[in-house]
Amino acid sequence: MSKEEAMTITQRITPCLWFDGQAEEAAAFYVSVFRNSRITGVTRNGDAGPGPKGSALVVGFELDRQAFTALNGGPAFKFNEAVSLIINCETQDEVDTYWEKLTSSGGSPSQCGWLKDRFGLSWQVVPTALIDMLQDKNAQKAQRVMQAMLQMTKIDIARLNAAYAG
Repeated sequence: MSKEEAMTITQRITPCLWFDGQAEEAAAFYVSVFRNSRITGVTRNGDAGPGPKGSALVVGFELDRQAFTALNGGPAFKFNEAVSLIINCETQDEVDTYWEKLTSSGGSPSQCGWLKDRFGLSWQVVPTALIDMLQDKNAQKAQRVMQAMLQMTKIDIARLNAAYAG
């Protein structure tokens, strides 16, 4: 058994994302955005349904080796900001890349590093430097960083560093 297979098997909790007929499309999009990602399986509807025969019912996928399930559950439920996925980024280049890919083709930016992708799923694109600065023991530095972040849509590490420095 490979290390990747062992990681998949031992993951105890797998998020399940509810879609209205877009599970396969969404999973394919997400695996195109993140390295070390893949579709792990597709369960298709048969004669008994509940969807059209041959259409995807459940799609298993991994994003950077984290397992997810996408379910075509119908129109009853929609995504909202009560649940979001956080992408921890080391560099501005990573922030910019994920921001661009996830807001493309109908996604929408929000405040403070939040965005919605074209499927309505909320993401937080967060530089790890932001967390470090906000947790600084110097309350004035942390407060300046918080004030700077509250003025941003996509997080700009250079602006955070300037606020941190005073």
